[in-house]
Amino acid sequence: MSHQSIETTLSRRGWLQAASCGLGALTVTGLAPTASGGLLSPRESHYVPKAKRVIFLFMAGGPSQFESFDYKPSLKAGGGKEGLNKGKLLAPLTEFAQHGESGMWVSDAFPHLAKQADDLCMLNAVSAPSRAHPIAVPMMHTGEFQFVRPSFGSWVVYGLGTENQDLPGFFTIKPTRTFGGPANYGSAFLPSTYQATRLGWEGQPVKDATIGNLNPQHGLTQDGARRALKLAQLMNEPLLTQTEEVRGVINSLELSDRMQAAVPRVLDLSSESRQTLDAYGIDEKSTDDFGRQCLLARRLVESGVRFVEVTSTGWDHHSSLDKFKDRAETIDKPIAALLADLKQRGLLDETLVLWTGEFGRTPETQVLDGKETIGRDHNAEGFTAWLAGGGVRPGLKYGMTDELGYKAVEGEIHLHDLHATMLHLLGLDHTKLTYRFGGRDFRLTNIHGEIAHDIVA
Repeated sequence: MSHQSIETTLSRRGWLQAASCGLGALTVTGLAPTASGGLLSPRESHYVPKAKRVIFLFMAGGPSQFESFDYKPSLKAGGGKEGLNKGKLLAPLTEFAQHGESGMWVSDAFPHLAKQADDLCMLNAVSAPSRAHPIAVPMMHTGEFQFVRPSFGSWVVYGLGTENQDLPGFFTIKPTRTFGGPANYGSAFLPSTYQATRLGWEGQPVKDATIGNLNPQHGLTQDGARRALKLAQLMNEPLLTQTEEVRGVINSLELSDRMQAAVPRVLDLSSESRQTLDAYGIDEKSTDDFGRQCLLARRLVESGVRFVEVTSTGWDHHSSLDKFKDRAETIDKPIAALLADLKQRGLLDETLVLWTGEFGRTPETQVLDGKETIGRDHNAEGFTAWLAGGGVRPGLKYGMTDELGYKAVEGEIHLHDLHATMLHLLGLDHTKLTYRFGGRDFRLTNIHGEIAHDIVA
């Protein structure tokens, strides 16, 4: 398409619209700036990091620690007896065994992950401020719920930049639409450059997920769209001395062009061997979707993306806890494959993997409408999460709840402590990673957070 044909088919407004077509359309919400000196350029950490990147495996709904990673023989023995609240104690519905040289307790709901027990740093005494989903989910993602705050991933990319200037620094795969929605992966008052690029939605097969507006629109060829973007950049040059927010959106236009080639390559699994696809459970009915998410996470971090979140839903077992193993089956093989794959490729030592829900469950049966169910209520006073790779002590069981699992009694790690510790592993001082907004300095951990040095290798 010639300059003349573009000019005769598009008005000045059309030029500007065309300049934001393709992936450039996403820059209205600020995917990422690029090029030397851009907001996403790699930056030095506060001190030498142990981890360079994060994969966050979020189990939305609050998985039960009693059927997964917190062995409670007293609860098993006390099943059916009166609890401390309004229900009877519910014995675990899975069997536990010790695995690996570390003797890590893992339930039979996770036979594949059990083989990776010596790579896990098990945190059995995590706590959070609330047992309500609308509060707990935003808290886990942003450290706050009363006001919209930047996502954990946004803070990490703000602090470190990213290692691949052709890709966004932060991806979220199939996030949940509820309990915070886009705010869970948004950048809030940080420049919009730092928010996540969303790939799919909960309820959609990830193999069909795409990034909207990937290709040029308004009838332009790719070359025509590229020249339209160049014109928009020339027109935007007078604004380059403006705020970070303005510079972030302007520089994002350049990234959009490069992403049109880089993103499809990363998302295309056709280059993976049959052995790798089988390891992740791809093409198997129960594990295909989450397996694809985990493999995409590996491909993204391997390509230099700084922070990737993967989401699994369906863990809110107020009833039907007898189906826990079915839910666990969907993630067990893929997560085990992810850890093994990262390790085999030499990536695990510098990739910090977090597995957690927004809270855990109670040791008692759930009472609904005056009747007991085969289920458990929410519990934020003591639940289980685990970390792997990225400078944590492998094969460590840290912290404990009381003998029945009501609350943390030893080695408690509050949500703010977890965030502070993960930033520490990334070489970031959580008290110094701040951003001035509205006349004050904000940080991920607010005025809280203690580093759990005992879990650091």
